[in-house]
Amino acid sequence: MQAKKRYLILFSTGACLILLFCLGGIQVPLSRRGPGRPHDRRLSGYGPGARWRHMSGYLQPFSSWEQDRSDDLTEHISPRQKRDANSGLYTGKRCRMESCFDFSLCERNGFKVYVYPQQKGEKLSESYQNILSSIEGSRFYTSDPGQACLFVLSLDTLDRDQLSPQYVHNLKAKIQSLPLWNGGKNHIIFNLYSGTWPDYTEDLGFDIGLAMLAKASISTENFRPDFDVSIPLFSKDHPRTGGEKGYLKYNTIPPYRKYMLVFKGKRYLTGIGSDTRNALYHIHNSEDVVLLTTCKHGKDWQKHKDARCNKDNAEYDKYDYREMLYNSTFCLVPRGRRLGSFRFLEALQAACVPVMLSNGWELPFSEIIDWNRAAVIGDERLLLQIPSTVRSIHQDKILSLRQQTQFLWEAYFNSVEKIVLTTLEIIQDRVLLHTSRSNLMWNSLPGGLFTLPQYSTSLRDFPFYYAELGIKPPSKFTAIIHVVTPLVSQSQPVMKLLVAVAKSQYCAQVIVLWNCEKPLPAKHRWPATSVPVTVIEGESKVISSRFLPYNTIPTDAVLSLDEDTVLSTTEVDFAFTVWQSFPDRIVGYPARSHFWDSNKERWGYTSKWTNDYSMVLTGAAIYHKYYHDLYTTYLPASLKIMVDQMSNCEDILMNFLVSLVTKLPPIKVTQKKQYKETMMGQSSRASRWADPDHFAQRQTCMNKFANWFGTMPLIHSQMRLDPVLFKDQVSILRKKYRDIERL
Repeated sequence: MQAKKRYLILFSTGACLILLFCLGGIQVPLSRRGPGRPHDRRLSGYGPGARWRHMSGYLQPFSSWEQDRSDDLTEHISPRQKRDANSGLYTGKRCRMESCFDFSLCERNGFKVYVYPQQKGEKLSESYQNILSSIEGSRFYTSDPGQACLFVLSLDTLDRDQLSPQYVHNLKAKIQSLPLWNGGKNHIIFNLYSGTWPDYTEDLGFDIGLAMLAKASISTENFRPDFDVSIPLFSKDHPRTGGEKGYLKYNTIPPYRKYMLVFKGKRYLTGIGSDTRNALYHIHNSEDVVLLTTCKHGKDWQKHKDARCNKDNAEYDKYDYREMLYNSTFCLVPRGRRLGSFRFLEALQAACVPVMLSNGWELPFSEIIDWNRAAVIGDERLLLQIPSTVRSIHQDKILSLRQQTQFLWEAYFNSVEKIVLTTLEIIQDRVLLHTSRSNLMWNSLPGGLFTLPQYSTSLRDFPFYYAELGIKPPSKFTAIIHVVTPLVSQSQPVMKLLVAVAKSQYCAQVIVLWNCEKPLPAKHRWPATSVPVTVIEGESKVISSRFLPYNTIPTDAVLSLDEDTVLSTTEVDFAFTVWQSFPDRIVGYPARSHFWDSNKERWGYTSKWTNDYSMVLTGAAIYHKYYHDLYTTYLPASLKIMVDQMSNCEDILMNFLVSLVTKLPPIKVTQKKQYKETMMGQSSRASRWADPDHFAQRQTCMNKFANWFGTMPLIHSQMRLDPVLFKDQVSILRKKYRDIERL
């Protein structure tokens, strides 16, 4: 019996000891701790019972159990071996925004970007100069480093191929000497080419430290998610601003072209990138799958040529690359020496759906762009399956892919400026995460560059998504009457206009924008109306103040009016009902047009009455109030200052902006013959329309605006919308807007 008790006590004691050990009550020292080596608390902290303590604080950056193990394993490696092992890597390989970016720099002044002043004797490539000019011309730019959130080097880092004439030597020492470098924190480095023959690694030849990398041809292995930005490879001839439009003019049904799949390019006989291109002949059939390669490139190509070279070279010369590109449904984009290729952007522009064959390539702007909607992502190891794969894609899907290539090309890739701005907007979304854009904003018209998150993060607040979300356009508008002459009589046109607009069944409020130098009239001098009338003074009394995003505008729809506009209530009602069908466009009465003057080689402005127009003046037009924010925020101060100094052209500038965003013309509605630009202003001598230089100024504005935009965004139209049964020989009682015909 006593023996049983002793065994029971021993068993209980042992169980208690095991339980205490499991719960962390007993610490067992590490058995491999050598003599004289201090106890590593950090390692012992991974023992049972210590894990709860470690979870109470923040995780330490760049510290993990795997890293400690690797440190132990490399403890006895020589310094030279360590340098060789780490060649091509940078100290910030584990960087993320939360560990390598100082958000506090962005809190005071928002997202501002500083470009270092160019150093004497330092030459910049044309492409890098275009990048810096795009930043300096953007709304993000600041010349004060104390206000900056992000820093950009004035040292050319685009081409880091040591064999290139654009290669900048001693870049490491030059960067380290910069007073604001700070280990690269809050810096971004742009790069197109890295590495050199024969392995073309992604080593830039210097340690970028904690800087972000905006790099072309970057691999998923070296890409740091939510920190780096993958950009497309573009040529030195890529335009800085504007850019060409996509080549898809019409949606042909079915969407098939002469060729199903094409490629024309170099074939590398040896070295990295040679495997895929060397195997293309297996699926080439000279009919609808035309994949042409040539080994006739480089100085010593004949030394390495194989048995297929002569035949390939002969067939290669038979086809025109552009003709193939524009007449193919799919374009193969295989990797070259590097992962990226110029053919990627060429295919996008040509509406030739890219078929990607570059395993491990982090596609451009992959953080925001859903490439499955615009490209076919292939696998180099399954090359033989590519023809059957593209043939199996339904024609509806092909049409959708092709349309998306055009949208992405024009939204993000057709100029250096758009590539740079997209890069900066991506980083801004990371910094200001609470106001970041949604996936739909980035991947549908008009694109992320024209949907400002500062305005709203809700899709329903933008006019572009009403149809997609199934939302009905607003049922009310706010009228803004721009007044520049003093109020001296109750019979002035502005009084009649105010009364007529206020009678509209769709009018929610009338705002009188007082830009007159005289003091505000007394409240009792304004006519009594059934809707609220608010009088506000314009900021600095400048003409651009009519497009400021006033908080007093309660509705999404804005009816913009000049003080001498003559409109009836019926005309206002009809224009608004038309706008409800086109909420993203300018809808109104006075229409104007532009043309190219081949003799003077410049753009011209005309007010002649024709069936063709490209602008609807904002002296009597309805549009969405979001364009007030876009006008104020997106456009550069230089254009708005020019407009304010001339007190002219603000309506043209607004038309430029809206057409640029929508890629569509404005909408002209039924117009009275009496409403002509030459007649406007007869009621007020101070009116800007009475200025004899007015027309000449508008000619100048057209060309200044086109120069800044880098293109002519205005689009001609011949569509005019009239009421149902307008001018038809039927009873007037059957017509809803019968009063319009009497005007």
